[in-house]
Amino acid sequence: MKAPATLVADIGGTRARFALLDDSGLPDQVRILSVGDFAGPLEAIQAYLGELGWPVLRAAAIALAGPVHHDEFQLTNAPWTFSRARLKSGLGLQRLLLLNDFTALALSLPHLSVADRRQVGPGVPVELAPKAVLGPGTGLGVSGVLHDRGRWLALTGEGGHCSLAPADEREAAILALAWRELGHVSAERLLSGSGLPLLHRLVAAVDGRHAASLATAEIVARARTGDDIQCRVVIDTFCAMLGSLAGNLALTLGAQGGVYVGGGIIPRLGEIFDRSAFRPRFEAKGRFASYLAAIPTYVMLSPTPALLGAAHALAESEDCP
Repeated sequence: MKAPATLVADIGGTRARFALLDDSGLPDQVRILSVGDFAGPLEAIQAYLGELGWPVLRAAAIALAGPVHHDEFQLTNAPWTFSRARLKSGLGLQRLLLLNDFTALALSLPHLSVADRRQVGPGVPVELAPKAVLGPGTGLGVSGVLHDRGRWLALTGEGGHCSLAPADEREAAILALAWRELGHVSAERLLSGSGLPLLHRLVAAVDGRHAASLATAEIVARARTGDDIQCRVVIDTFCAMLGSLAGNLALTLGAQGGVYVGGGIIPRLGEIFDRSAFRPRFEAKGRFASYLAAIPTYVMLSPTPALLGAAHALAESEDCP
């Protein structure tokens, strides 16, 4: 008879990723499902387990795109609501660890291989120094890890919802339009998959161009092919503003171990991102430009790093209920 299995999951606003841990404690049998196809996480997990012949579960670590503080949960950018108690009972689990998706992503950073990342710009990581991560997907996640007495400790926060600041007059004009519509403009409002169509419209207005209404995937695709000047300008603006935000994060955390960019958008841009203003804007912090020039920045290439982070979180949380 097979021993009960351990599930790890990474549930975002658009996609839910699932895996079972192998004998080495690493994610295996990975499947990616659409959040919109299911009423909630229990139904999605049951569909995943059904594909694998209904293995019995002992424990699970589930990373969620939203605050994780109470028994009742609501994804920030998707309609799923659920309770910890009902999920644990419905899956018959002995242990269930719930954590923020970017907490899990941050915990993966010390364990990524060279093949799982691509360096953009100069810099050499300082061993055991803090590492930071931000990632535009459906929303915008922000986190980091600190090394303390032999362990990597992840920060849990909602940095994507901090106020977005302009770096020049053009960005101030873009933000002025956004403030008029939204009042408070967080980084996620523009620097995310859900925010990119709004940024596309605002950039066109500031630049005096007509902008057709386009979805995020179409904006990215047109920018990559070079067929649409407006889409390319929008992506260039997106990367520049993300660079400023990443530089702020590096300064805030003292992230001399490196700043990692995850999420679903940036890896799809390839060389466009590498040649963009991201890295110059990352370093453009006046008196601290040389400090930032020494910090490496990486694009995360692994499609499921948060599953790895969730596995490590569960291994180090034997006391979770």
